[in-house]
Amino acid sequence: MTGEEEALALDAADPGHRDLFHIPPADGGRYAQAAYFAGNSLGLQPKATRAELLEDLDDWQRLGVEGHLEAGRPWLPYHELLTEPAARLVGARPAETVAMNSLTVNLHLLMTSFYRPHGERVHLVIEDSAFPSDSYAVRSQARLHGLDPDTAVVRLRPRAGEAVLRTEDVLEHLAREGQRTALVLLAGVNYLTGELLDIPAITAAGQAAGARVGWDLAHAVGNVPLQLHDWGVDFAAWCSYKYLNAGPGAVAGAFVHERHHADRDLPRLEGWWSTEPATRFRMDPVSRPPASADAWQVSNPPILAMGPVRTSLELFDKVGMSALRARSERLTGYLEALLDEITPSRPIGVVTPRDPGRRGCQLSLRIGSGSGSGSAAELARQLRRTHGVIADAREPDIVRLAPVPLYSTFHDCWRAADALAQAVTA
Repeated sequence: MTGEEEALALDAADPGHRDLFHIPPADGGRYAQAAYFAGNSLGLQPKATRAELLEDLDDWQRLGVEGHLEAGRPWLPYHELLTEPAARLVGARPAETVAMNSLTVNLHLLMTSFYRPHGERVHLVIEDSAFPSDSYAVRSQARLHGLDPDTAVVRLRPRAGEAVLRTEDVLEHLAREGQRTALVLLAGVNYLTGELLDIPAITAAGQAAGARVGWDLAHAVGNVPLQLHDWGVDFAAWCSYKYLNAGPGAVAGAFVHERHHADRDLPRLEGWWSTEPATRFRMDPVSRPPASADAWQVSNPPILAMGPVRTSLELFDKVGMSALRARSERLTGYLEALLDEITPSRPIGVVTPRDPGRRGCQLSLRIGSGSGSGSAAELARQLRRTHGVIADAREPDIVRLAPVPLYSTFHDCWRAADALAQAVTA
């Protein structure tokens, strides 16, 4: 049996849910469909999305403003349709979860409440390889408090010669510098390396040191199992367009642990949707925030943008996160084994942790300068145009491959490894 035949046999035994998604056509190579490994940047479109979005559009056409109460899915409480499935996905209680805004807007709204520097406790701790938007956000928060972001923001780096940040090094920093730490804000899964941090251990250590602990779950939600309530996380935020497959710029989500809901001393930025629904249309000048994560809302929800999120969350409810995680480990492990066969003779190194418990469904490859394929971006273009393999690049030298368990296949993994073997010279 050839490598390709083995991959096809694995797909026959473990087919996943590819038939529920639109797969882009291949630009190059001998296959009609692309081998899509960029779901960590933008997930693919579920086939159900178009019809359900058109239903919302039809209600607008038919009802106008009356759609707020009379639409098939009434718009006034529409965001509540997303609350329970989102809560199930992140391991939260419904009152702790809300769909709203975009990821960075939500981080700012939450940091307004939970980053409260005072005295010597001013540090805002992130990882050095944080997504740039997070870096910009925390620096601007420090400036809002009159602090120098170069000293208030602490960036944790991997050990010399290593690519990923060890959980034990985060814990050691908090034990040593906890009295100076106001907020810990880390990525559950790092966008660059694919590393999954130990969320419950870091949360407990940060809180034991007297700090608040929040998480950017952009690359974790829909990728790895989460139990935010049980882990005691103070707050979290995520986007919905990567592993949640809700479309470009889709409405994001936020979590606030229930122990904070009744704390009236927490400052919040408020708007119309921050007040309790029962009195919203009395048009009172003073907000009456509900004792839930809904109190962190500001504006009324964008219905046409929320529809695809609802459709996607229904898929996760149907398939189940535990089944997806198990398939993720099988797919990612298979891709890793294929890469192990080709990397010893080529300037390619996998920087993602080998332990399945320390990663999601992403393998990040560092491409050496002697690869013969140019930059990481040039290699990604070659994979797409010549082989029909869609990956993405993070300059200067990282190519990311994400075998998403909902729609990726073992054959996709074989195609990616075969394409890299041809594209990267020994």
